[in-house]
Amino acid sequence: MTNSIGDALENATSDASLAHSRQVSEKIEAGIKKDPSQFRMLTGDRPTGNLHIGHYFGSLKNRVRLQQAGVDSWILVADYQVITDRDGVGPIKDRVYSLVTDYIAVGIDPEKATIFAHSQVEALNQLMLPFLSLVTDAELRRNPTVKSELEATDGRPMSGLMLTYPVHQTADILFCKANIVPVGKDQLPHLEQARVIADRFDARYGRLPGSKDPIFPRPQALLSEAEMVLGLDGTKMSKSKGNTIELRMTADETAKLIKKAKTDADRHITFDPVNRPEVSNLLTLAGLCQNRDPRVIAEEIGDGGGGTLKKVLTESLNEHLAPIRTRRAALESDPVYIQSVLHAGIERATAQAEETLNEVRTAMNMVY
Repeated sequence: MTNSIGDALENATSDASLAHSRQVSEKIEAGIKKDPSQFRMLTGDRPTGNLHIGHYFGSLKNRVRLQQAGVDSWILVADYQVITDRDGVGPIKDRVYSLVTDYIAVGIDPEKATIFAHSQVEALNQLMLPFLSLVTDAELRRNPTVKSELEATDGRPMSGLMLTYPVHQTADILFCKANIVPVGKDQLPHLEQARVIADRFDARYGRLPGSKDPIFPRPQALLSEAEMVLGLDGTKMSKSKGNTIELRMTADETAKLIKKAKTDADRHITFDPVNRPEVSNLLTLAGLCQNRDPRVIAEEIGDGGGGTLKKVLTESLNEHLAPIRTRRAALESDPVYIQSVLHAGIERATAQAEETLNEVRTAMNMVY
């Protein structure tokens, strides 16, 4: 059984698994249009730095869309996960508040969404103990994320928190009984792990007296079809590389960064992601801002060269982000409000986590 589960985790991103996940996602999208109230979404970010346009186009816009469609939205600030792969937390308090500020600025409605930090929800973290009893060391080490982190340590010991990272993520998902999690294909193994733990808990401990339903729903991946946005140098967007445009930056700062963006020597602008990744990435960004096909934008620029392309992108991106930046500036001037949003979310999350933990203890016959 362990080997088959390990195989399932390793193969969660295979072509066959990916095709199945896409079919499930299409059904979920159809279900949302019909009755969004049947879904609860869990999503979130680690507060390791400021959010940038990669986060915005890759996931934040989709979260806003799902909330506006009527999906019950739970948004996690995964502050404990900051210490899975680093020795300190850095200016974490400022980063947590910055994250919440960005969420609201891009359009997340705190009156409808539950925004919380999982370090503040004790009952959520206590679920880790029974969940850890439902997985094996071998399964955890075969999780693709854990494997890649282990390889990246270059022989250095991996922390226990990093090893059990998939279980902690499962606790984040299952405590609020989320049944959909928007993810990219690389995160599919985490959803598989969450389903494994939900199934094993049901098989081992059963259900609440008189209930026909498992305590935990099996969470499904809602695959994101968002464009992959690269950094301004044509490589993966990363704060450490300095190739990002943060949501909090000014229009002038944005213009200066785009001016330094990498293109190529060919003045005729074409959309060719394989042979011209840097130029095509800038066109993709412009297309996302204008909601237009990047190929059409390339044709319009023609022989205008990289300078014209950068000008088009600068104007498009600054215009697109202007309302977000205006809201963000207003929010930054009211830190008491940001704190109140976070505290309200933590209160709601705590109530849900305590209810779930009580159900778990009841099923385990541990209510004394």
